[in-house]
Amino acid sequence: MKPTTGVRILDQRTPAERDRSFLPGAGKSWLLPCYDAFARVVGVRALYERTVELAGVAPGQAVIDVGCGTGNLSLTLLRAQPRAQVTALDPDAAALHRAARKARRRGVALTLVQGYADRFPTADASADHVVSSLALHHIDDDGRTAFGREALRVLRPGGKVTIADFGGPSSNVEDYLPEHDHGHGLLRALRHLPRLMRSRVAHSPVVARNQGNGIVALLTAAGFEDAGEVAHADHRFGRVTFVQATRR
Repeated sequence: MKPTTGVRILDQRTPAERDRSFLPGAGKSWLLPCYDAFARVVGVRALYERTVELAGVAPGQAVIDVGCGTGNLSLTLLRAQPRAQVTALDPDAAALHRAARKARRRGVALTLVQGYADRFPTADASADHVVSSLALHHIDDDGRTAFGREALRVLRPGGKVTIADFGGPSSNVEDYLPEHDHGHGLLRALRHLPRLMRSRVAHSPVVARNQGNGIVALLTAAGFEDAGEVAHADHRFGRVTFVQATRR
């Protein structure tokens, strides 16, 4: 039987959070229309697929996607497991509306919540999985600490958190892009975006905190006992680490 469909956007922000700043997924708000095309060009989909594979979501399980952006990880998860119950969280209203349009086109059920990574939109011990891909480096120190606490709070015993994010040295972006765009202006414009992203990744102090065991240490400090790297990928922006932990 085809799962029940339905897409909704909820606003979880408090009045005090209405003017709270955040770092958009593409680095700048004006780059949002190019984000999905950019992700395709640089092969980010493989990172989403690997995150979903490692998470191992079962039918009917409740999942929170933190820092969902335009919904790519959530939609990858729902393609692999259509019966999952996915709630996707992000502060960027424009990105959430793009995610909603994509979900409706695909006919999947998805709840999108406008809010921040330091306050998840669910009750204690109500989720089976927390997932996040290429979002943790957008969060400041206090937000990272709260993210770890919130992941522990919302997971049921046996629930898992699975994080994919930058960790390790950057690689040469240009080695992975086509040399000629054959007159296509969009591709020519997109060729400049990886340099911007690579520079932001290389110079971000938050990304620096992901190096080594930074994400593992974050989850361990939050109270997870078995946090560890379970895989890594050498992506065109550098090393991406996949970290996982289980709520005891």
